[in-house]
Amino acid sequence: MRKWSHEPLAESALRRGEAEKGDFIALDLGGSSFRILRVQVNHEQNQNVHMESEMYDTPENIVHGSGSQLFDHVAECLGDFMEKRKIKDKKLPVGFTFSFPCRQSKIDEDYEANIVAVVNDTVGTMMTCGYDDQQCEVGLIIGTGTNACYMEELRHIDLVEGDEGRMCINTEWGAFGDDGSLEDIRTEFDREIDRGSLNPGKQLFEKMVSGMYMGELVRLILVKMAKEGLLFEGRITPELLTRGKFNTSDVTAIEKNKEGLHNAKDILTRLGVEPSDDDCIAVQHVCTIVSFRSANLVAATLGAILNRLRDNKGTPRLRTTVGVDGSLYKTHPQYSRRFHKTLRRLVPDSDVRFLLSESGSGKGAAMVTAVAYRLAEQHRQIEETLAHFSLTKEMLLEVKKRMRTEMDMGLRRQTHDQAVVKMLPSFVRSTPDGTEHGDFLALDLGGTNFRVLLVKIRSGKKRTVEMHNKIYAIPIEIMQGTGEELFDHIVSCISDFLDYMGIKGPRMPLGFTFSFPCKQTSLDAGILITWTKGFKATDCVGQDVVTLLRDAVKRREEFDLDVVAVVNDTVGTMMTCAYEEPTCEVGLIVGTGSNACYMEEMRNIEIVEGNEGRMCINMEWGAFGDNGCLDDIRTNYDRLVDEYSLNAGKQRFEKMISGMYLGEIVRNILIDFTKKGFLFRGQISETLKTRGIFQTKYLSQIESDRLALLQVRAILQQLGLNSTCDDSILVKTVCGVVSRRAAQLCGAGMAAVVDKIRENRGLDHLNVTVGVDGTLYKLHPHFSRIMHQTVKELSPQCNVSFLLSEDGSGKGAALITARRPPVLPSELCWETLAPEPATAAAGRNTKANSWRIT
Repeated sequence: MRKWSHEPLAESALRRGEAEKGDFIALDLGGSSFRILRVQVNHEQNQNVHMESEMYDTPENIVHGSGSQLFDHVAECLGDFMEKRKIKDKKLPVGFTFSFPCRQSKIDEDYEANIVAVVNDTVGTMMTCGYDDQQCEVGLIIGTGTNACYMEELRHIDLVEGDEGRMCINTEWGAFGDDGSLEDIRTEFDREIDRGSLNPGKQLFEKMVSGMYMGELVRLILVKMAKEGLLFEGRITPELLTRGKFNTSDVTAIEKNKEGLHNAKDILTRLGVEPSDDDCIAVQHVCTIVSFRSANLVAATLGAILNRLRDNKGTPRLRTTVGVDGSLYKTHPQYSRRFHKTLRRLVPDSDVRFLLSESGSGKGAAMVTAVAYRLAEQHRQIEETLAHFSLTKEMLLEVKKRMRTEMDMGLRRQTHDQAVVKMLPSFVRSTPDGTEHGDFLALDLGGTNFRVLLVKIRSGKKRTVEMHNKIYAIPIEIMQGTGEELFDHIVSCISDFLDYMGIKGPRMPLGFTFSFPCKQTSLDAGILITWTKGFKATDCVGQDVVTLLRDAVKRREEFDLDVVAVVNDTVGTMMTCAYEEPTCEVGLIVGTGSNACYMEEMRNIEIVEGNEGRMCINMEWGAFGDNGCLDDIRTNYDRLVDEYSLNAGKQRFEKMISGMYLGEIVRNILIDFTKKGFLFRGQISETLKTRGIFQTKYLSQIESDRLALLQVRAILQQLGLNSTCDDSILVKTVCGVVSRRAAQLCGAGMAAVVDKIRENRGLDHLNVTVGVDGTLYKLHPHFSRIMHQTVKELSPQCNVSFLLSEDGSGKGAALITARRPPVLPSELCWETLAPEPATAAAGRNTKANSWRIT
């Protein structure tokens, strides 16, 4: 795929008023001699261009020698040029006009150091003329060789990704006819020239029209006419039979209006023949026929380009400028007039201005170099910025190692209170075994929408789970109001659901999926540690959320609930998937927020008494890094997002990987790049300034492989961002690096979890399944693949399968409720050194199915 880059340079450079300035070197290599130019562009003084140049010969042995000899010679001449001007130590950017067919994949392909741009001479000519006339969109060379270029619509260029804007196409039309398409008009003389050339069968059109071959065509015709007694009384001299003795400059001299016949006599005498006046007239006629055919053929091919330009623009009449260079066009006395006349006849619906390139293609190469140099510097700065999001395997292994350290701190009694990854016991002791049976209510609260469910679980040979649910919204004023308002709203929605299902009456057991960090003191008691994901309801932190729910039910006085279990959504997801796949012992959420849980050995959970069996640990890994342990990989953009969040300094890992924040990271990068002039022409829209406007769903859409850049542009337009093709490419790149880092970090965290399970059990190899839920994981086109690959690379001794939770965590809450534990003695106790009042109050043994707290 084409990355954001600077390939469509030509149109950018044609726009006068761009900030192109500086000191550049241009190399113009295309024949037996070449030119080196120094071009100084001063933007402040109306883009004044000062040029100085010098011609250097290329000896015959180097022309036909090796490539290394040629470029050694060019480098030697360049050194001489810079030495004379005392600029050898300046390391100026170099533009290279290379007038031979090249397939370019980027502007500086295969050249090192300060070679910023490689430009075909035709493109250089168009750029030179385009500097003075912005309507110039065609470049034409008619000299030793011939070629043309023009500005094509990107949507028509299948070889390059992009569908908006234009790019200069180097046609290399000298090869026209190499496929046999001109055989009906080629003559025996054309074929003889081709057979004797260095590249038989190639550049057949060029061999019919260009200055390198025109004189030789005339010579062959003269030889045949002399042999047939039509010229020189049949005399044929050794000179006339020698290839290269009659060249195109002779054709030019013979066709001059006044002295043409006199020139013909001198030239023919030099060839050893003694021409009569009639011979001179006949030779002049032969020259005219050959040069006229050339002018007609070039006019016809240029006409095809002009017609394409007109069709592309959808205009009935084309107005354009053609930049022209080349000795044949410039010096032949009749060529340009004949050529223009034929073109007018062939494309009468085009008004074409021909602008002669006075300074050749070198100035154009310098102008392209100026643009390329500016864009290369932009590219360097962009790459440097985005490199901060690139994580090597060594860095990811370090993240994994740090996660493991934080996990161990959270599990130990001595360090638990200081740990940022809290490793909270869920009091879920096992995954489903198929004996679960009954009808249960489930409440799934974790974002701006929540679900109330009726879950009917049937055990036996044909296990079934039937679910009915309804989704309710939580307005932002309730999310950030009082706790009483929040839980009253939740109970009101439960009441509506019970009425909707016709089951308001019997006291039903309920599993409460509460997707916020809670310190659980029993299966049916959870102390809210902190709000996340935009919630900020007052009087809730430090309180038992089950008690808050029960109190709201009592205030309603319509129905009663048996709240059996409070479950984190991650735990609910694990249980949901474990019902289908017994090897599922890990839960992962990657959606609006992010978290993980897993089955830990009881002997390692020092904050809960007991050494036998396992318990699901709700990691609350979103807080990983809150102690500064990830500061070396956090970027300035991460810090900005954190600074303006509702919980600054908290949930730092979550803010690097979850759906609630990825779009905001991208938005901050886009603002920075726009301020630096890399995007949207430096214009920051009011929309882009709006916090939260760039939702993570846009990342998923923009990064879709099936999406063309025009569709990416349409998405940006929805956000009020008027983008170009290059803008769309860069935005897509930014989205890609942000989401890739998120997936890799998530994978590093998961690698720490599965490796701990493997080590806990003393296994050389672990097979385990991770139950996953969350919109980012489900909807982003690349997130899951990158995360899976990261886990595989970082934990090679673990074979990890990922199972998508289709039913959400509500089903898991019902399954936990169905596994209501029996009355147990106090062998499971939560030890706290100094219980808070809320914790102590929640610790009373209010129900026979709750573990007691000491």
